[in-house]
Amino acid sequence: MPDVVVSGISRTGGGRRRPSGLRAKGRMRILVVILATLAGTPALAQVDFTGTWAPRLHEDQPERIPGPELGDYVGLPITDGARRFAESWDPSRITLPEQQCRVHVSPYIYRGPLQLRIGEQRDPLTQELIAIIHRISTYDQQRVIYMDGRPHPDELTPHTWMGFSTGRWDGDRLVVRTTHIKQGWHRRNGIPMSDRAELTEHFVLIDDVFTRISVLHDPVYLTEPLVKSEEFVRNPRGLQPLLYQCKPVVEVATRVKGDVPHYLPGENPFLHEYRDRFGIPEIGSRGGAETMYPEFRAKLRR
Repeated sequence: MPDVVVSGISRTGGGRRRPSGLRAKGRMRILVVILATLAGTPALAQVDFTGTWAPRLHEDQPERIPGPELGDYVGLPITDGARRFAESWDPSRITLPEQQCRVHVSPYIYRGPLQLRIGEQRDPLTQELIAIIHRISTYDQQRVIYMDGRPHPDELTPHTWMGFSTGRWDGDRLVVRTTHIKQGWHRRNGIPMSDRAELTEHFVLIDDVFTRISVLHDPVYLTEPLVKSEEFVRNPRGLQPLLYQCKPVVEVATRVKGDVPHYLPGENPFLHEYRDRFGIPEIGSRGGAETMYPEFRAKLRR
């Protein structure tokens, strides 16, 4: 005869009474053991980013492939200092030997043409994930994203092109924080990024496409966070052996030693070309946080 539970006791066909609370306590002990075991187990990644990837360049294509035009700062929350820096920019500066092999820093290097290989470093005994490693073909860079919970170094630690990165899982999303990045560019038409910038990235994988969303805070040259995104598609042919062997040479033989190409304030003759080509008033091309929002169109009409 099946058990019948009445008022917290079990009555069997033989007439014996067995407290059902004993069975409940036994099940509770088992549940506690299971939860304790799970609590001591490191969180597992919900997705696997390993493999080789190629960028899709349709987003922000004019900026990323032919390159941004001089004087185009639309939609960037830059400070007055960043604008002054950019307006003095002479593209011939990158012909200087000390500038020719300069690496794009981690917030910017994913924007251009590149091949990307993602791998993992795991503990050989426990197989716990120690780090995710990005091998970037452009400038032959290797970026390490530590996943073992280690802290970021102190402010006196030297900065590098890729910076110091730590990651964590938020469900299926990989969230990465990067500090200690060398001075670089927010846009390669002269808009600078300071070495105090901090980068937060969100990597999201859907089928064979992953999206990288970056949020960059720069207290020196930005008044608001700068948000960008790029997409990458899985490359089944693998990473081609494109090693970046850069050797600087003297490109402009007539340049006076020590001369750095630049324009003094108000003397750059090329800043108007972008505005004239697209019919953009100067107040719009100069950028600033207000140019990021739809409400700015009303100001342009006035």
